[in-house]
Amino acid sequence: MKADAPQPTGMADAANIVLNTIRRPVIMVDPDGFITFANADAEDFFRSSATMLARNTLSKLVPFGSPLLTLVDQVRERRAPVNEYRVDVSSPRLGIEKMVDLYVAPVPEFPGSVVVMFQERSMADKIDRQMTHRGAARSVTGLAAMLAHEIKNPLSGIRGAAQLLELSASDEDRALTRLITDETDRIVSLVDRMEVFSDERPIERFPVNIHVVLDHVKAIAKNGFARRIKILEEYDPSLPPVFANRDQLIQVFLNLVKNAAEAIGSDPQGEIMLSTAFRPGIRVSVPGTQDRVSLPLEFCVHDNGPGVSEDILPILFDPFITTKPNGSGLGLALVAKIVGEHGGIIECDSTARGTTFRVLMPAWKETSPGSSDEAEGDRK
Repeated sequence: MKADAPQPTGMADAANIVLNTIRRPVIMVDPDGFITFANADAEDFFRSSATMLARNTLSKLVPFGSPLLTLVDQVRERRAPVNEYRVDVSSPRLGIEKMVDLYVAPVPEFPGSVVVMFQERSMADKIDRQMTHRGAARSVTGLAAMLAHEIKNPLSGIRGAAQLLELSASDEDRALTRLITDETDRIVSLVDRMEVFSDERPIERFPVNIHVVLDHVKAIAKNGFARRIKILEEYDPSLPPVFANRDQLIQVFLNLVKNAAEAIGSDPQGEIMLSTAFRPGIRVSVPGTQDRVSLPLEFCVHDNGPGVSEDILPILFDPFITTKPNGSGLGLALVAKIVGEHGGIIECDSTARGTTFRVLMPAWKETSPGSSDEAEGDRK
């Protein structure tokens, strides 16, 4: 903020903290067009520090004739907020094919100033990408069924033959027969993991308390792979139950928390944040039905690791995509499959400051007198 802003220092500091916590780029533009405030995500978005941004007008940071400049003028004139969707702000500074949704609002305490919040992808784009994830999972489904039939049976014969040879082999040859059995076991294990994709049985879903699920996942992580990592919680206690399969939800979030822990590695400052929130307004079709459901429940797993590289991010949920030396690349593909079969959406937002996996899921709605007892029992 400007040094002469009519706010007590304590309030100004609190405002800065709040705005830096928001996972969206936010800036304030004064009557002359100069950027008087930029939060941490805005610094990432514009690839410049707040100090450097303050030396420029907004018109120098966005493309010539950008609709954003018109929106800012419109909000100043009307003194009313405006939303604009799918605005192209592509430029050498901001990046190629940079599409954003914009929220521009006046600041009554600073006449002539406006606040601009950027959302880098519209929800429609997220839903389109989720459809791609589901298609990728279906391709693995067919491959898994074929592998189970064409590979596992011959492998069992190869393993059996190697075990028979081991009985009469010399010590030197015995090492080779053990290598054969170990490698066949490894291939069978991989095929077994892929067979999960070919399971097309209907999901048994019930009202599930997401906080019980996340607490269970946290307990597993703290007693295993994340014992040296600080895990924080930011829960909305008023959330209704999620309509889902409890075991599959545990599988989803255990995978996401493990990925976060691996991204952090041995960093002593590493933190994982588990958060839940209510975000109404999104409706999608449930696979296999004619229904459209609302996805108001948002569950996030955030880590402060180094982030996901830009070339991997668009295909992160595709099968066999991995950055781990010994990874199979099926973990996140399975997560996308499970979330998609629940009629939900999963997205990943990543910067150099960390990575956030965001899951949107349907809430449970009571449809029968006995359902409330099931929900209550699940919360216990």
